[in-house]
Amino acid sequence: MRAAFRFALASLALLPLASAQAIDLNEQFSLVITPTLVSDYRSSGISQTMGDPAAQLDIMLSHASGLYAGVWTSNVEFGYDWENDDDYGTRQEVDYYAGYYWQISDAISLDTYFNHYTYPGEGQFNGSDFYATLDAYGFFVSGKHSVDNEQTTTSRSLGYHTELPLEIGLELRYENVDYKDEVFWNADWTKGEENYNNWEVKLSREMFGATWGLSYIDTDLSDAQCASFSGYDDLCSAGVVASLSKAF
Repeated sequence: MRAAFRFALASLALLPLASAQAIDLNEQFSLVITPTLVSDYRSSGISQTMGDPAAQLDIMLSHASGLYAGVWTSNVEFGYDWENDDDYGTRQEVDYYAGYYWQISDAISLDTYFNHYTYPGEGQFNGSDFYATLDAYGFFVSGKHSVDNEQTTTSRSLGYHTELPLEIGLELRYENVDYKDEVFWNADWTKGEENYNNWEVKLSREMFGATWGLSYIDTDLSDAQCASFSGYDDLCSAGVVASLSKAF
């Protein structure tokens, strides 16, 4: 699950100005329910749905102290399992997370959380992440440490978000992902790479009671490197992703 999405949800639930969009259970607890539709579920620039749309749902319980916990889910599609000569047995990702959002000042915040992601029917894909995002005056830096089936991955992101005229939100993000092993290979399998870069430019706007988004997403992986990692050569290339979400 994308860290930027978790950070946005934490901000929504815990910032006083945004509390009207949360369900207040009492003076201390609130609940945010956020269904989302995306034209392609991308994680760190790579499609998790073979380029097809996804329906996602986040349910988050937050406390006035800044603590929060919840569950997030999305459909996924990983295509054909060539090793076992059949389709992958999972069509869903389910994440369980808990974290702390600290509003240090009006312009500075820190979001840290632990996330455990699962794939029913394909337990070998299960794993855990630890995220931290520092946001200051529109600029943000993030770090992630992941453990997936004895595979350790780290990523580092930096970006900027602001509001343009006509109440249009702009977010720029650049990320480096390091798998610590050579998992991205060239066409003749003579050279492997451990890491890659991805980036996103996103525009968003509140209209008709929902958040509409449009992103341009790309990576620096070649078709051959993408195929060696995912089994398909077109899941890492540039694309435009549309999104629609509504927080309750």
